[in-house]
Amino acid sequence: MLHTSDRLIVALDVSTAAEARQIVQSIGTSVSTFKVGKQLFTAEGPRIVRDLVASGRKVFLDLKFHDIPNTVAGAARSAAELKVSMLTVHTSGGSKMLRAAVEAVSSFDARPMILGVTVLTSMSQADIDEVGVCGTLQSQVLRLADLAIQSGCGGIVASAHEAREIRRALGTGFAIVTPGVRPAGSSHGDQARVVTPAEAIDAGASHIVVGRPITGAANPAEAAEAILREMQSSPAASF
Repeated sequence: MLHTSDRLIVALDVSTAAEARQIVQSIGTSVSTFKVGKQLFTAEGPRIVRDLVASGRKVFLDLKFHDIPNTVAGAARSAAELKVSMLTVHTSGGSKMLRAAVEAVSSFDARPMILGVTVLTSMSQADIDEVGVCGTLQSQVLRLADLAIQSGCGGIVASAHEAREIRRALGTGFAIVTPGVRPAGSSHGDQARVVTPAEAIDAGASHIVVGRPITGAANPAEAAEAILREMQSSPAASF
């Protein structure tokens, strides 16, 4: 069973290693996993990942790989060599690409969990209609989630708005990492499908990703601890 502190992932959506280190230090030991996404990785490169891992933190590398299978396999292998704990690939790349990523990390002793990104939480029904997806947003998420699991991924990335139906349809033997989580009363930013931490856990999320409500707080440690308490208040907190 996951400890609550392992289920909260703090997004380091900043542009410098100095900013990232300051956030990590200000949060302290209440959170073990930090997300490094495109903004920070593009600015600072692999070194920020190595530094976080060397400090005893876990890294969720959120670069959303989406390319031909061979290229994604190489990228996944490189991420595994950085000793990240989780990494993301776009499920819309298809089963060959997903299986290539899974196979690429299979020989590592501490292999990272491959997470298939379903539909971005910034997207609405109108957005998926615009790009030519047939059917509802929820049916698309379920289709891609099933594809990811059938292809060997250890989990998926999806909004908590779809997490409950994913659990009902596909079971519990995989992770659901949920972005677009905001404490009650905070700004939604550019997210279209937003829930609170307790709602996300109650819906079946195994992990939640929170950025600005923690990193932009006057006291990031207190903000993180408040979210951890809110997660623990969910009836599903013992998932």
